[in-house]
Amino acid sequence: MYKLLLCWRYLRTRWIALVCVASVMLGVATMIVVNAVMAGFSHEMQTRIHGILSDIVFESHSLSGFQDPKWHMEEIRRAGGGDIEGMTPTVAVPAMLSFQVRGQWLTRQVMFIGIDETTHSMVSDFGSYLQHPDNRRQLSFALRDGGYDTFDSQAEGKAGENGPTRPAMESAGWPHRRMRVAREKLWRDKMGARGDAAGQPVRPIDQQVDAVLAATTADGSTPAEGSTPAKDPAARSDPFRAARPEEGDTMDPAKEQFTGIVPGIGLASFRDSDGVDRFLVLPGDDVKITFPTAGTPPKAVSDTFTIVDFYESKMSEYDSNFVFVPIAALQRMRGMVDPQTGVPSVNSIQIKLKPGADLNVVRDRLRKAFPAEMYAVSTWRDKQGPLLSAVDMEMAVLNILLFLIIAVAGFGILAIFFMIVVEKTRDIGILKSLGAGSTGIAGIFLGYGLFLGLVGAGVGLALGLAITWNINAIRAGVEWCTGQRVFDPSIYYFFKIPTIVNPFTVAWIIVGAVGIAVAASVLPALRAARLHPVEALRHD
Repeated sequence: MYKLLLCWRYLRTRWIALVCVASVMLGVATMIVVNAVMAGFSHEMQTRIHGILSDIVFESHSLSGFQDPKWHMEEIRRAGGGDIEGMTPTVAVPAMLSFQVRGQWLTRQVMFIGIDETTHSMVSDFGSYLQHPDNRRQLSFALRDGGYDTFDSQAEGKAGENGPTRPAMESAGWPHRRMRVAREKLWRDKMGARGDAAGQPVRPIDQQVDAVLAATTADGSTPAEGSTPAKDPAARSDPFRAARPEEGDTMDPAKEQFTGIVPGIGLASFRDSDGVDRFLVLPGDDVKITFPTAGTPPKAVSDTFTIVDFYESKMSEYDSNFVFVPIAALQRMRGMVDPQTGVPSVNSIQIKLKPGADLNVVRDRLRKAFPAEMYAVSTWRDKQGPLLSAVDMEMAVLNILLFLIIAVAGFGILAIFFMIVVEKTRDIGILKSLGAGSTGIAGIFLGYGLFLGLVGAGVGLALGLAITWNINAIRAGVEWCTGQRVFDPSIYYFFKIPTIVNPFTVAWIIVGAVGIAVAASVLPALRAARLHPVEALRHD
């Protein structure tokens, strides 16, 4: 009992012990926060990567791809056994996206991806990243008549609290397209904001647009979703035909659209300081895309497309690079359909496995069934292996470096305890002369180290969890004070700092901190236990 009383007395009365407690506390809190942020970052990154990549990717080494995807899918299902849940073909090709902003052309490098809208959402989370509720249920490359999301669920700041973060999306779709066509017509007619030469009063441009819109839709009809601009019946029966009016034909852009595309939202917008997304183009606008054909040598071809929705995975690497288009349209425009047999070619086949299936086992089966010279088979982790490995290595190195903070606290405990042994030598002699054994004396200092470790780790645990749970509020406060972004989403992929508190990780941090505190008190405890009572009493 005397050992506990002395430990508690030293802990309360010796202010120098607070230095040790503070060192352990800061080390534990820092490790909890860093591990929570790194775990959250890793989890969110893997979730978003897996959301766009299927479990296994079966692809060709060539941009021209391989023929007869149906036969390949049958062979894949046979080789994969009962572990295959779904498959979908895709065509991916590098391309250049161009659109006009204030009369100037902007060109951006993109990855142009042809997908099958009926099956692509079965192998990935692609559908959940679209901005129109109907497209999230079932993707359509037809322009919608409004109804796009005007709020970003992860938005912060004034817009997120008081109003839409994407007010421009309120008119997206056919309303925006008709408005744009009306404005273009006015400018072509040189109406602008001027009155006529007879001195008529000047009407605001919005009133002129309304007048043109009223004339355009005077019959009360609404442009049908999925309609194509080509005038011949064969073209209207093909929803994937590019919009090229035949000779003598005219296209009414207020009622018809080009082949629909879904670009990443990062290609079309940027976020201002108030948290509002400013759009360069909207669903309903037309863009031009240039891409190579599948021939040898490849040739560059261009076509006009209509934006029908935006894709937003919250990973800027994807949102600023990917553009999705109907696979049949891209195959036809690239010359990937055999003119003799009508059999198309594809670049890759995305494969989803059943829950519980081993990715590596199925991958190895497919590699044995198909020649490596013609096909590449990889899991989604293989595709992003360097990135995932870099995150794991960064987490390991950070843990080692941060654990040194607690180790420094351990050396402080060691020095303080040696000092206490010297100061309390006479007290140790008195205790031994009263019958205290060497084990009891050693227990006093070991208990003291245990108390310091427990108090420091406990306070550090509370502080670390408090910082972790309020880290985004803290970040916002720091940004407000400094006027600079602390967490740039263009670098870190996310608009909020993700955190995951792993109880096992927290437990080993606490055990490690307490263990270091106890280990640091072992040598002083042994020195105190070995003191001879007579020599200790004669100590001055």
